[in-house]
Amino acid sequence: MSDDLVRGLEPPYYTVVFTSHLEGDAPGYAETADRMDELVKEVPGFLGQESARVPGGLGITVGYFRDEEAIAVWQRNLEHQAAQRRGRQEWYRRYSIHVAKVERSYDFERE
Repeated sequence: MSDDLVRGLEPPYYTVVFTSHLEGDAPGYAETADRMDELVKEVPGFLGQESARVPGGLGITVGYFRDEEAIAVWQRNLEHQAAQRRGRQEWYRRYSIHVAKVERSYDFERE
C-alpha cells in the first residue's frame, strides 16, 4: 500500500484500475504484492501507482503507464502472470480491471 499520490503526469497517459476483494487471510499475498510493486517499476513507461485496502478485503490499485505498449509489457511479464494465476486460485473472491486513457489531469496540495 502507498500513502503517496502520483503527481505531475503529463497527459495523455493510461491508467489500469485493479479493484479486488481478498478472500480470508490470503497467506503469501502481502509478499507477492510487494514483489509485484518492485517488478512493475522495471517496466519502461511505468509512471507510478497508488494502492489502498480497507478492512474486509476490498482494495484498489491504480497503475499509471505512458502508453498501451507499457501495459502490454506488464501483462506479458511471466512472474506477474504467475501471481495472477495464484490470485485467481487462492486469494481473490473477485476482481475487476479497467483501462482508461487520461486526457486531463490536475492536482491540489495545501501548503
